[in-house]
Amino acid sequence: MGHAEVFKLRTVSAIEPLNAGLGISRGVGIHPDRVIDSHELIFVRKGELEMEENGHSFLIRPSQALILHAGRRHRGTKVFTKGLSFFWIHFRIRPETRKAAAPGRQLDETISIPQVATVRRDDRLSELFRRYLDDQESGELKPGPAAMLIALMLYEVAASRGEGGASTSVSVALAARANTLIKTRFHLPLSTTGIAAELECNTDYLGRVYQRAFGSTIIDAIHQERLRSARKLLLESSHNINQIAHQCGFSSSVYFCRIFRRAQGISPLAYRRLHARLYINTD
Repeated sequence: MGHAEVFKLRTVSAIEPLNAGLGISRGVGIHPDRVIDSHELIFVRKGELEMEENGHSFLIRPSQALILHAGRRHRGTKVFTKGLSFFWIHFRIRPETRKAAAPGRQLDETISIPQVATVRRDDRLSELFRRYLDDQESGELKPGPAAMLIALMLYEVAASRGEGGASTSVSVALAARANTLIKTRFHLPLSTTGIAAELECNTDYLGRVYQRAFGSTIIDAIHQERLRSARKLLLESSHNINQIAHQCGFSSSVYFCRIFRRAQGISPLAYRRLHARLYINTD
């Protein structure tokens, strides 16, 4: 659906960071029809967002990102659905100022970013947005670190698959089926052996093809999905630690806290306090 291009980024220093936010829809409103002088990165968390840029249509679903280009007319093509939730950030790319690189060293690295992509590590991209928003609201957002955060966001999108980029090999298809089970059943008792039994394949073989396709073990993937859900509940609900651990599939709150601290470096309650500030715009 639609026409997608490749967005090129050469240097982090070329990024001029602007404002960002989290949009949550009550079921009214539509993205404005406009032409602006900045690029916009949109990352959908929940629901579907229908957009158009210069006559090309895009349907952006959960865990997908879209880049809208500066100087092009873009608009929403459908009223926001109730419950739609998406991060957004504006940034400009300054004209490059080329400098001589040291002998044997390449000064710049160009990355190619699909205009539309399904983000493979959506929890990491969400975390980068939250860090940006937290610093923005606390008044601690400085141009240098802000540009680096945006660059990291774009790198996460670049590392993902663009439209039409999915492999059709049998092993990748098997890994994708396992990943779907992880994403939909992480809150239930889940193990590599159990997933392999459901997919009617060898446990060791499934573990190998999954790691080759997604860069992590199945157990790590289960933990990451549970932690992703836990982070969301910590920030968007008033549930206590026991409730969150249970809802996310952890066997106990003690185990949850241990895994969370290992992954985040701080306790769940400290994480909740640290990320309490967000710039949320509602329609």
